[in-house]
Amino acid sequence: MYGLLDRALKTAMSKGTLRVTGPDGVTREYGDGTGKPVNLHIRTPMAAAKVAADADLYFGELYMDGSIDVSGGSTIYDAIAILMENAGNHRLPKVAKAAYAVRKALKRVDQYNPVGKAKSNVAHHYDLSGALYDLFLDRDRQYSCAYFETDDGSLEDAQLAKKRHLAAKLDIKPGMKVLDIGSGWGGLGLYIAEICGAEVTGVTLSEEQHKLSNERAQQRGISERVQFLLKDYRHLEKKFDRIVSVGMFEHVGVGHFKEFFTKVNGLLKDDGIAVLHSINRSDGPGATSAWIKKYIFPGGYIPALSEVLPHIEKSGLYVTDVEILRLHYAMTLREWANRFASHRERAKELYDERFCRMWEFYLAASECAFRYGGMNNFQIQFVKNQHVLPLTRNYIGQEEERLREIDTKVPRLKSVPAE
Repeated sequence: MYGLLDRALKTAMSKGTLRVTGPDGVTREYGDGTGKPVNLHIRTPMAAAKVAADADLYFGELYMDGSIDVSGGSTIYDAIAILMENAGNHRLPKVAKAAYAVRKALKRVDQYNPVGKAKSNVAHHYDLSGALYDLFLDRDRQYSCAYFETDDGSLEDAQLAKKRHLAAKLDIKPGMKVLDIGSGWGGLGLYIAEICGAEVTGVTLSEEQHKLSNERAQQRGISERVQFLLKDYRHLEKKFDRIVSVGMFEHVGVGHFKEFFTKVNGLLKDDGIAVLHSINRSDGPGATSAWIKKYIFPGGYIPALSEVLPHIEKSGLYVTDVEILRLHYAMTLREWANRFASHRERAKELYDERFCRMWEFYLAASECAFRYGGMNNFQIQFVKNQHVLPLTRNYIGQEEERLREIDTKVPRLKSVPAE
């Protein structure tokens, strides 16, 4: 059963050095012999056959149960990285091509996210123990792409810069009413209320996030200016001066894009501004990874700009700015992975070894997708009236500097109210 994998690796590996110890105990080398060798161990014939046939699903699954492992100082990140760097040289086996075609054809079914189902999908990931997220996120529990203003900036500084950058694009004035769709643990909403002086409504479908974000608002003494609702954005009715959504759109589903922008149009005042921050599939429409869909984000989908922009246009909104953040998420994920590795034993106490291997694979595969797989992030600003913004983008940088003068003097927000 190893023969199929052997042929695939011989075809795919043109650079680097991959050493695979098969179920027969024999170590075979692939690539051109350059670089630090990556050592992979495949323990059973069935594991070899599965990963050759459909690596998208089975590589992660087999790593979780130990049927595939790394050795000799190699990490699962090293293994995924070398395979992804060489992936362009390899034609998928017919079985894998067929599986991908089916996933792509059925993506509207997989991503059917009406109100009730959307909540259960969110709970699968975001209602895990808060103690887990505190092991690897920054103190503000920002669980989305940070904005690194320098190559060597800290995660904390980059996440603060992300909030500042978004707030600057929203051009918020004191007293404005701001909606945060997918408000997470509240960090962005609290920033906008506290630093920008706005009245903020955040909505989330996660019970854990809802509870903690309101506790944090109370702790900060700004509950009268910011409230977080356990509510689907589709159930909101009042209008807002500004609307922002960060890291939520990946959970909407391609069949609901029209619904999303139609609703946002209805919630945005005529002179309002909105900013959408999402992961972007830079090579065009595709399908969610089978492993990610099964274990990490059921119902989720990373969109391509070509799938998003037509819906904004058709909903009667004007796109006024698009920014692509290229390697910022790769850098964010590297920070998360390092912190998780430092607290792995605690994660194992919270869950178990299989969960830890799943989470390691998730963080490593995600980082590699941004470094080698063409994933990045977009921030799209859009309005109803294109006259509401200054003529040039200069106001964004100017507002960032104004906000920096304020936010650098304020104590950093914490994720745990009791601390």
